[in-house]
Amino acid sequence: MSYVDGFVTAVADGDKAKCLDFTWKAWALFKGLGAINSVENWGDDVPNGKITDFYRAVQAKTGEVIVFSWITWPDKATRDAAMQVVTSDLTMDRLGPMPFDGARMIFGGFSTIYTSEDDK
Repeated sequence: MSYVDGFVTAVADGDKAKCLDFTWKAWALFKGLGAINSVENWGDDVPNGKITDFYRAVQAKTGEVIVFSWITWPDKATRDAAMQVVTSDLTMDRLGPMPFDGARMIFGGFSTIYTSEDDK
């Protein structure tokens, strides 16, 4: 079963093109390390919650948009090997500056337990 890395961050509303440019560079890197899919989503209907929400999770500031994304890997072993490469050298630095504050990004790895493709 596949493995997914999920990410939520806040990007300045005017930096959508910078975000996409960074995403394309990152995708080339991750694809070369075995990733099979990447999805980047620009928030346009993200409600404020009463107790918690995406904005609070990433400490979004006024004028920032929530970006929700994920990378799909064929399995956790492929992802773990890729992360060893990415975190062991300056690979990510070569992509240029991130268009968001990485310290406020939330992320995690998830084992896939269901996909609608299972219904086929």
